[in-house]
Amino acid sequence: MPKITFLGHSAFYMEGSKGRIVIDPFLSGNPVAKMKPQDLKVNFVLLTHGHGDHLGDAIEISRTNQAPVIAPFELANYCASQGVTIHPMHIGGAHNFPFGRVKLTIAHHGSSTPDGTYTGNPCGFLVTMDGKIFYHPGDTGLFYDMKLIGEMNKIDVAVLPIGDNFTMGVDDAVKATEFLNPGMVIPMHYKTFDVIDVRPEEFVNKVKEKGFNGQILSVNSSYEF
Repeated sequence: MPKITFLGHSAFYMEGSKGRIVIDPFLSGNPVAKMKPQDLKVNFVLLTHGHGDHLGDAIEISRTNQAPVIAPFELANYCASQGVTIHPMHIGGAHNFPFGRVKLTIAHHGSSTPDGTYTGNPCGFLVTMDGKIFYHPGDTGLFYDMKLIGEMNKIDVAVLPIGDNFTMGVDDAVKATEFLNPGMVIPMHYKTFDVIDVRPEEFVNKVKEKGFNGQILSVNSSYEF
């Protein structure tokens, strides 16, 4: 059974019977993170886009673990320019890795690195491990194709940004949950900074009123499915 661990903001560590990955490992400089980059032992690093609060410590973690970076083509090439191994992908594409399968979905957001380098389109990830599907949409606004994603994939766990301002707020994330129809939904991308200081309890209560399962993960806590 796969297990996800919330590392703070939008960072998640995921482990299954065949490998370990981390998504958007923003740890250094993250006021809510409790784990240090050197604490992570992973086989691959996945990046949804190039913003500093998602690219985070990806280069250091990739280099230390000799773990290739999986990311959209332009962002992957940026990572390669920093001296790490990459596996470039793009929207709609899927690939089988030793740990499982990864498919890239659209995300409505932007993507550039802290130094201003353009890194193409942002993405979300459908990650299949041990027969279970985990959906991480990255930073995104609400989009109707989430309904299609939910119809085409039996999503076991989805994590959704709820912080507003840069991404969906609570009510849009509730509608996204309706579209995706996941077995469990977990909020992310909130309270890291004052501008995204929203109450995750409001989101969880609203999705439960709609008949869905919702759960708040505290930093470094896990969910097995």
